[in-house]
Amino acid sequence: MVWIPDPDEVWRSAELTKDYKEGDKSLQLRLEDDTIVQYPIDVQGNQLPFLRNPDILVGENDLTALSYLHEPAVLHNLKVRFLESNHIYTYCGIVLVAINPYEQLPIYGQDVIYAYSGQNMGDMDPHIFAVAEEAYKQMARDEKNQSIIVSGESGAGKTVSAKYAMRYFATVGGSASDTNIEEKVLASSPIMEAIGNAKTTRNDNSSRFGKYIQIGFDKRYHIIGANMRTYLLEKSRVVFQADDERNYHIFYQLCAAASLPEFKELALTCAEDFFYASQGGDTSIEGVDDAEDFEKTRQAFTLLGVRESHQISIFKIIASILHLGNVEIQSERDGDSCSISPEDEHLNNFCRLLGVEHNQMEHWLCHRKLVTTSETYVKTMSLQQVVNARNALAKHIYAQLFGWIVEHINKALHTSLKQHSFIGVLDIYGFETFEVNSFEQFCINYANEKLQQQFNSHVFKLEQEEYMKEQIPWTLIDFYDNQPCIDLIEAKLGILDLLDEECKVPKGTDQNWAQKLYDRHSGSQHFQKPRMSNTAFIVVHFADKVEYLSDGFLEKNRDTVYEEQINILKASKFPLVADLFHDDKDSVHASTTSGKSSSSKINIRSSRPPLKAPNKEHKKTVGHQFRTSLHLLMETLNATTPHYVRCIKPNDKKLPFHFDPKRAVQQLRACGVLETIRISAAGYPSRWAYHDFFNRYRVLVKKRELANTDKKAICKSVLESLIKDPDKFQFGRTKIFFRAGQVAYLEKLRADKFRAATIMIQKTVRGWLQRVKYRRLKWATLTLQRYCRGYLARRLAEHLRRTHAAVVFQKQYRMRRARLAYQRLRRAALVIQALVRGTFVRRIYHQVLREHKATIIQKHVRGWMARRRFQQLRGAAIVIQCAFRRLKAKRELKALKIEARSAEHLKRLNVGMENKVVQLQRKIDDQNKEFKTLSEQLSAVTSTYTMEVEKLKKELGHYQQSQGEDGSLRLQEEVETLRTELERAHSERKILEDCACFPDEFAQNSVKENLLMKKELEEERSRYQNLVKEYSRLEQRYDNLRDEMTIIKQTPGHRRNPSNQSSLESDSNYPSISTSEVGDTEDKAAMDMTVFLKLQKRVRELEQERKKMQTQLEKREQQDSKKVQVCEGAGNLAYNSLKRQELESENKKLKNELNELRKAMADQATQSDSTHSSPDSYSLLLNQLKLANEELEVRKEEVLILRTQIVSADQRRLAGKSTVTRWQPWLGLLGGDSRQQICKTEDWGYLNEDGELGLAYQGLKQVARLLEAQLQAQSREHEEEVEHLKAQVEALKEEMDKQQQTFCQTLLLSPEAQVEFGVQQEITRLTNENLVSSRAQLDLKELVEKLEKNEKKLKKQLKIYMKKVQDLEGSVGLKRHELNRQVTVQRKEKDFQGMLEYHKEDEALLIRNLVTDLKPQMLAGTVPCLPAYILYMCIRHADYINDDVKVHSLLTSTINGIKKVLKKHNENFEMTSFWLSNTCRLLHCLKQYSGDEGFMTQNTTKQNEHCLKNFDLTEYRQVLSDLSIQIYQQLIKIAEGVLQPMIVSAMLENESIQGLSGVKPTGYRKRTSSMADGDNSYCLEAVIRQMNSFHTVMCDQGLDPEIILQVFKQLFYMINAVTLNNLLLRKDVCSWSTGMQLRYNISQLEEWLRGRNLHQSGAVQTMEPLIQAAQLLQLKKKTPEDAEAICSLCTSLSTQQIVKILNLYTPLNEFEERVTVAFIRTIQAQLQERNDPQQLLLDFKHMFPVLFPFNPSSLTMDSIHIPACLNLEFLNEV
Repeated sequence: MVWIPDPDEVWRSAELTKDYKEGDKSLQLRLEDDTIVQYPIDVQGNQLPFLRNPDILVGENDLTALSYLHEPAVLHNLKVRFLESNHIYTYCGIVLVAINPYEQLPIYGQDVIYAYSGQNMGDMDPHIFAVAEEAYKQMARDEKNQSIIVSGESGAGKTVSAKYAMRYFATVGGSASDTNIEEKVLASSPIMEAIGNAKTTRNDNSSRFGKYIQIGFDKRYHIIGANMRTYLLEKSRVVFQADDERNYHIFYQLCAAASLPEFKELALTCAEDFFYASQGGDTSIEGVDDAEDFEKTRQAFTLLGVRESHQISIFKIIASILHLGNVEIQSERDGDSCSISPEDEHLNNFCRLLGVEHNQMEHWLCHRKLVTTSETYVKTMSLQQVVNARNALAKHIYAQLFGWIVEHINKALHTSLKQHSFIGVLDIYGFETFEVNSFEQFCINYANEKLQQQFNSHVFKLEQEEYMKEQIPWTLIDFYDNQPCIDLIEAKLGILDLLDEECKVPKGTDQNWAQKLYDRHSGSQHFQKPRMSNTAFIVVHFADKVEYLSDGFLEKNRDTVYEEQINILKASKFPLVADLFHDDKDSVHASTTSGKSSSSKINIRSSRPPLKAPNKEHKKTVGHQFRTSLHLLMETLNATTPHYVRCIKPNDKKLPFHFDPKRAVQQLRACGVLETIRISAAGYPSRWAYHDFFNRYRVLVKKRELANTDKKAICKSVLESLIKDPDKFQFGRTKIFFRAGQVAYLEKLRADKFRAATIMIQKTVRGWLQRVKYRRLKWATLTLQRYCRGYLARRLAEHLRRTHAAVVFQKQYRMRRARLAYQRLRRAALVIQALVRGTFVRRIYHQVLREHKATIIQKHVRGWMARRRFQQLRGAAIVIQCAFRRLKAKRELKALKIEARSAEHLKRLNVGMENKVVQLQRKIDDQNKEFKTLSEQLSAVTSTYTMEVEKLKKELGHYQQSQGEDGSLRLQEEVETLRTELERAHSERKILEDCACFPDEFAQNSVKENLLMKKELEEERSRYQNLVKEYSRLEQRYDNLRDEMTIIKQTPGHRRNPSNQSSLESDSNYPSISTSEVGDTEDKAAMDMTVFLKLQKRVRELEQERKKMQTQLEKREQQDSKKVQVCEGAGNLAYNSLKRQELESENKKLKNELNELRKAMADQATQSDSTHSSPDSYSLLLNQLKLANEELEVRKEEVLILRTQIVSADQRRLAGKSTVTRWQPWLGLLGGDSRQQICKTEDWGYLNEDGELGLAYQGLKQVARLLEAQLQAQSREHEEEVEHLKAQVEALKEEMDKQQQTFCQTLLLSPEAQVEFGVQQEITRLTNENLVSSRAQLDLKELVEKLEKNEKKLKKQLKIYMKKVQDLEGSVGLKRHELNRQVTVQRKEKDFQGMLEYHKEDEALLIRNLVTDLKPQMLAGTVPCLPAYILYMCIRHADYINDDVKVHSLLTSTINGIKKVLKKHNENFEMTSFWLSNTCRLLHCLKQYSGDEGFMTQNTTKQNEHCLKNFDLTEYRQVLSDLSIQIYQQLIKIAEGVLQPMIVSAMLENESIQGLSGVKPTGYRKRTSSMADGDNSYCLEAVIRQMNSFHTVMCDQGLDPEIILQVFKQLFYMINAVTLNNLLLRKDVCSWSTGMQLRYNISQLEEWLRGRNLHQSGAVQTMEPLIQAAQLLQLKKKTPEDAEAICSLCTSLSTQQIVKILNLYTPLNEFEERVTVAFIRTIQAQLQERNDPQQLLLDFKHMFPVLFPFNPSSLTMDSIHIPACLNLEFLNEV
């Protein structure tokens, strides 16, 4: 394969179809479109076409890795990477080639910055961040200043590249103080873009000036300041723009914001109305909002400290330039003079905005002053001269303003701290050539000549250093030296010198200067004169020949502005305008601002008038200034280590990802990339480490040579045998150097070896396949034969069977036919016989039948005749009897009628009736008389009774008034309130019944609200833990600042406070701590404490809100459970509702009876008062009222109990069903046996990070169960009381019946007897009531006596205990003060109570021995978390003696001590894990023994005795929880710091499966995996060993298993994120073999998790993106079916990640195929519907919120032994 020139594509690929022989004049080639061409060869020059690299080398990250280094190979590699893989960055040795994609790419986020931070330059894909990281690393390692030189054409992306480089430095090297200098550095970009960038035909945001930004760093390599230099601002753009171009952005931004109120005085309108802004045509840019950009510019000004007044002044100056361009100049008739109308609106605005005199400016715009030695003349100017003077003034004003803004930015970025080193970023124009080239292009190309010279020398120097370092012989490499061209421009009497000289000539012209150039430099090889022009000249630059037109050179070099106009501006009434043109500045900004001034204020003019200068100031020309500043720049660059970024513009149409080879080649030639390639190709461009060479080409090594263990010797022997020419390679100290093309030759040998092996494998496989095919055919043939023979045999047998069957059928048929004929004949004979015999029998039968019938007829006739005779005789006898009897009856009837008509008969009937009537009349009269007497007696008795009742009522009223009427009113009010409460209970019941109609909807809403609350709680927990993390970081910064302040303040006369006198409360997180020291340190601590207290207050508020939401949730859950009960237990609800109705009806009855009793008792009370009885009856009435109120409360409780029983019954029924498991959090609120089983399996850790709320919730449920039991007991008592009351009611009813009976009896008595009887009854009732009240008083007296006895007994015990305490304190005092007296006291042995006593002065020693100086190794073999137990026992003793100061001091000292230890050992995993486990254990102890029933469910009786009695340490528990979070985060940080350097090497680079991966050729940028024998490489076993170490340490130190699971989940997420990020940023590891290695490594990690019983931690789920990435590397990537499989499989990867991996996929040998662009487009089309985030990389610093579930200890405090190694002898066991 070769490359041949092409007029359209520059270079075209072709294949050699015929071998070339020496002497041939042409080559026979076949192009890519299969056309055959003859390519002629220059036989004399022997110029053969360039060879093409193997396909496996195409698309390399580094162009120097190509075997054949030449222009077509470079162009093709860049094209393939840009179009097929969408990679815009490519290395070319030390140069980063950046192609502008004209599209926003997601490769510049914070995650990408962190991914490149700390990485070697060759380890990751090419990127601007990699160059920035290399510069930052070399600055820190070599302590040498660095420079990044960004160059390229306009529109190539220089400004963007420089901006991203500065963003990288600002992120990685953030400022160490609070000055936010990195934000100010980034804020300078929008300002400089607004005032220095403009739209051109090639770029919408083209920088029209060069700038060099120095970013300063301190000794810790944090940004402390910056400085900017600018070069050659294109001032002509202010007054002129070509077609389709714009002026500087700031003009259009200001016009877009002209409608704002603060800009009304600028008198601006749209940009089309101003001449200076509308010459290019369209004033807008597609996709750009000028108003929004203007707001960003103002924000940047504010951030850099520019006051609002100064901003308004700047905008006034810019607006005045626009108005100046619109000033109308009128030419006079003579043509030599001009004038301006006094009413010109724009001139008025110009003068008003700049604060100058209108008349003077109007005059000097049209006139000029000529000064001679004797006189001064004022001369008019022509129209063209006036326009030129106006334009010159506008350019000068803008240039001065540009310089002032740059100077102010430098002041804002300046720092007073000492700069240790700096990194410079040079954003400068590239080589330019247009149809018409003027002074600007000349200066730009001059600067590029200087930069190219520096670049060439640096590249040559690096090549020389590489050869010397590797100790190989080298020869001088010839490279292009452009010093003659530079001398032509800047040497004495060069182009610039002649230009300055011509400018000094009074009447110098461009033509005269061009003629001097022809005369002076016509003999120079770099200078040429055009044939057809006398005003142009040609300079032969390193990139191309450029023809310059001399017109305008002198004017632009002079940059003339008339002195009179400047003097008017100096006299401006605005200080800023006057200072722009002050005498202490040059009239043109030199662009070399150093920014050494520390003040950002505007300079104040001197009050003394300056001396007048001559007519024209003898200022330096623009060319001289530019040459001086360029020399300073080159001196700076030569003193630094340069890094080069060459920006390439792929096309002129600004199309995204469109590549124009012609434009690309022009820029590659101009920017020096091809020169780098040429220098590299002249020596040994291909370089391999011995280790990589052996891994790649070991297939070429013979078996006997592999026995040698020295890989270097093996490589030497292999190369000497394969390459016969020793000049083609050199053996260095660590690398092998090859000439161009040798790697391609080795690749060919390797491919041939593989091809031969492949042919052998194919031959064997094909033979095996044929043998398998033959055996399959043979088996098939035998099978067919077997089946055919069987079929024939079966067919014969079937034929024989059919023949035999036919014979049998014939035999049977014939037999049947004969039998049928015989049977027919037989039947015929039988029929004939039967008929004949029947005929004879019938004849005999008929004869016998006739004889029998005749006999019967005779018998019946004879009988009929006998019966008829008998009937006639009987009828005659009956007739005779009837006649006789009728005659006899008539005679008797006649006699009876005669007797009835007589009177005697009637008399006998009425005898006795009159007597009875008389008796009844008498009886009626007697009863009437008796009724009258009884009614009279009744009326008399009732009248007397009513009189007595009225009398008693009056007396009762007087008595109540005397006793006070308020009591009765209060009783009535209480009764009314009780009634209202009862009605409210009824209304609530109705509401509950109404709400029960919508259970499903409410249940769904409740579930949704619960999920939302959980989600919000998780987010709040994550935010809170982030705040804790931020607080710990701020605390660390505060400690560092405190150390620095201590060092600064330590002077000879200063006396420092001893460290042991610092307040223990200064570092505590307890909110009630007050500091007592005074000083800067304490103030800082107080400030941090206030911040933390605010955070804690916010946490409390959130906790209260969470509790409120929890209570609302519980209410809704109760309502929901009731709804479920209503829906699923309708029968029980009906039954219970009936029961409730019955109870309510009974309640009403009791209330009615209660009212009747009240009335009766009131009547009795009045009667008792009338009989002078004691007033106890009224108190009895009150007691009964109280009993009635209590009864009403009991009724209410009964209703509530009934409701809870309804819900609990329904809950117990639903608890056994699996379909309602989603109601478990609600069912636990109401009790039930099944609730405990549900609670055991449910994870309550989600409610709070320390599990406190979940346990409190469980405790509340237990309390609910106890309350339920109490309610049931009360219900039983209530039932008993109700029955008792019923009995009382029955007794009262009986008594009322008796009274009614007695009343009826008294009615029958006489009035005197009735009175006596009533008095006796009343006396009896009152005596009974007095007996009851006296009994109650006796009972109360007995109760009071019992209480007095108990009080006396307790007082005696208290006196005894006080005496014992005093004796104990006295004995202790004697022991302390009388040590010389040896007394032996015999004490009784008592049980250890789990408390440790210490004296206050021993607290520091306790903290030092138990916290500060404690090593985890000292407690090996003891109880885990022993320090936590000891501290709790000390706290318990302080609580026991009720010493709050001691508790506060001990906890504060403990927390400060732990923080101090963690700060000292901030990189010790074992120490951090040790204190994490102890802090968590101390937190668990404070919960377990807090006395809160929610935390005491698993306690034993002995443990419950060890609870705290006096203090509630809830706030300290919160402080310890926060401290645990900080320790956990430090633990994760330490573990990640240990694992992170190992991950990439172990997961991606190390060969877990030997021989699977191959190494591709590498370029100039070496990779970490390319080091000899993998010095810094890690294997997966090392990672597993490290995690084993972590796991062992945490388990041995007793860390909670739940926390261990969370630790490894976080570590596995970090492994996944780091590995996947490197995979997405490294082309060399995206291969099939890497996918296999990854899957093997992940399986090893999963097996390790299962072996350690950590698979439940969710760590495997965090590895899912990496698993899918590994599978993606191994899947087929050809057909649409493969695309569908990839889309369905890679659900955890985003679309960008999938496309990125497919673009990076690299075959390791020529047998693999690349992923086609069409396949990637298919994947993108199928994944369009995904709503994936725009982030490409995973955030490996993301930390999951940690939970600390409550984990009580089974140990009791009295069983813990304190080892002697702790030196805690001063602790006394209590």
